[in-house]
Amino acid sequence: MIARVRGEVLERHDGAVVVDVGGVGYLVHVPGSTVLPAPGGVVDLRTVLHVREDAHTLYGFATAEERDLFELLRSANGVGPRLALAILSALRPAALRTALADGDLAALTAVPGVGRKLAERLVLELGDRVAPADVGAAAATEAGATAEVRAALAGFGFTTAEIARAVRELGPSEGEDAAALLRRALRLLGGGAEVAR
Repeated sequence: MIARVRGEVLERHDGAVVVDVGGVGYLVHVPGSTVLPAPGGVVDLRTVLHVREDAHTLYGFATAEERDLFELLRSANGVGPRLALAILSALRPAALRTALADGDLAALTAVPGVGRKLAERLVLELGDRVAPADVGAAAATEAGATAEVRAALAGFGFTTAEIARAVRELGPSEGEDAAALLRRALRLLGGGAEVAR
């Protein structure tokens, strides 16, 4: 596994760079938003090697956070490395985390290649596995309760968009447990009468 590449930039291409490492030029695909030095400059990239039967492709990232988000995106159903790279090219890590956690389908569907159904799937599969970068330890507990609420609402048959709207409208939990949050979410969605107190 090639986890990191550091060396002189030989060539820059749209979305890729050739890095000289000990006399070997590695072609590394990078997000379009990555700032690269001019040829002759030194670059240091965290990398992921994607192996297929017909190709070995190296993807590089300026930070470990970008690399981790790339791997997270690839874990979602229907997202390959090229699409994951396109998402990271369009959305900076903090914006991507916020879009996934908040169910911001508009931000996700603004990425070329991401339609509404895929955006909903990304929110459903990954929304509970990310948190905005500025979330502290206190919010981590809240995120756990929110994850339970999301799962329960999905089990009741609510759509991803309805779930995202309800979670947004819930606001701060103020120490409420998952059951209390679920009751409030159901009231917001018009099903509060069926929930026992």
